[in-house]
Amino acid sequence: MSGPGDLSRSNLRTLTRRRMLRLGATVAGVGYVGWVSGWKASAAALVGEPSGNTVIRAGQVASAARRVLYRGANLADGRSPALQLGRSVLTDRGRVVWIRPRDAEEDPGPSHGLDVVDARGLTIVPGFVDAHCHLTSPGGANWLDHFRDSPSTMLATAERNGELAREAGTAWLREIGSPTVIDPVDGRRRALALGIRDRWVGRADRPRIRSGGTWIAPPAVMDKGVAIVARNADELVAAALGQLQQGADLVKLYIQAANSNESPWTATEIRRASDAVHARGAIVTAHAMSLGPAKAAVLGGVDAIEHGFRLDADLCAEMARRGTRLVTTLIVPRSWLKIGQQSGGYWATRAGRRYATRLLERGEESARLARRAGVVICAGTDFGGGGSRAGQLAWEVESLVATGMQPWQALGAATWRGGELLDESDAGRIREGGPADFFLVAGDPYRNPAALWNVRRLA
Repeated sequence: MSGPGDLSRSNLRTLTRRRMLRLGATVAGVGYVGWVSGWKASAAALVGEPSGNTVIRAGQVASAARRVLYRGANLADGRSPALQLGRSVLTDRGRVVWIRPRDAEEDPGPSHGLDVVDARGLTIVPGFVDAHCHLTSPGGANWLDHFRDSPSTMLATAERNGELAREAGTAWLREIGSPTVIDPVDGRRRALALGIRDRWVGRADRPRIRSGGTWIAPPAVMDKGVAIVARNADELVAAALGQLQQGADLVKLYIQAANSNESPWTATEIRRASDAVHARGAIVTAHAMSLGPAKAAVLGGVDAIEHGFRLDADLCAEMARRGTRLVTTLIVPRSWLKIGQQSGGYWATRAGRRYATRLLERGEESARLARRAGVVICAGTDFGGGGSRAGQLAWEVESLVATGMQPWQALGAATWRGGELLDESDAGRIREGGPADFFLVAGDPYRNPAALWNVRRLA
């Protein structure tokens, strides 16, 4: 979740939900809405369907046929700089049976129960892994308010976010922060996203989730009741283990002191929590917007830095040495700038534009330094935790390309690199015998990453 410490909540709340709705900042009835060169039209309407294909609305899943043959597509796996041209992929009940050149296909079996998709002109892309999101909030200009929505409202928001993310090609969500409340469905008091995660298991119309439970933060940083407060190392360890006991997949530390750019905990204190979590086979990640908190987190043994907008070369070298990953969320300041352009409010003021612009510039430079040092970069949207919205991971890919990353590498950051972070070997990958989590886009995302917005079909 993004929350610049020097911005007052009154400034951040100047845009009401009603005004955002009038601006079209929420989803369209078909496909999804994004910010690239202004508000994007729904993905289904961006390009015409290539000749010979049936028009399919953005995000439509494959037919009920047990076997589907995608014939003649290109394949962008995010692992090599060249497209694999003219590939045919056979799937059966949600698994990849084989991948072959179009002119060397194997027998797909009987025609009965086989759906053949003419995929010429389309590109197959591995399912996205959004490495940073907040499932129970819609995001937008007043995102801080939505963490105090009623549990039933947050559940409804999560359902819409899941739908949007899935339609945009996202197969996995790394959810790292939802309030601890009583779940209206199962009656359990814990991070609300944990129950959503469990209920979405096996749903083809929703991404799979790994959740960090509820934020663990120092006093006076987040609204009362939103985060679990830890004042010292003992409370930090207890809170971290408590989240794991409640079912969290990982632990999220919100390393930002109130009214300061310094870490609220020392590296030694953070190390105690990291060691305790690692001893139980889980990982620790750290919200760290500034250099001081990021340095304390890295030296404290966390596994990833979230945001990392103000890193330096020395810390990036240390991250590479330790294997600490960076999860970028560059579209957050981009979304703030877009909100200011579209609707006024704080982000249209000189102070708001200056803050967002400088944060974006520092974030881009941090990403460059990290890449040059050899830090593994994963891509996140921070939807729900800032101005960005669900289903906008393509925008983060474009943002990474803007820092100098090659398009295929940026796609890798949004797919298999995120899968590594989740410790899910098949997440963000396409392989024979693996899950058919891919999606098809119109265009070549290696030449133009904006093609990733043009989702034509989900496998």
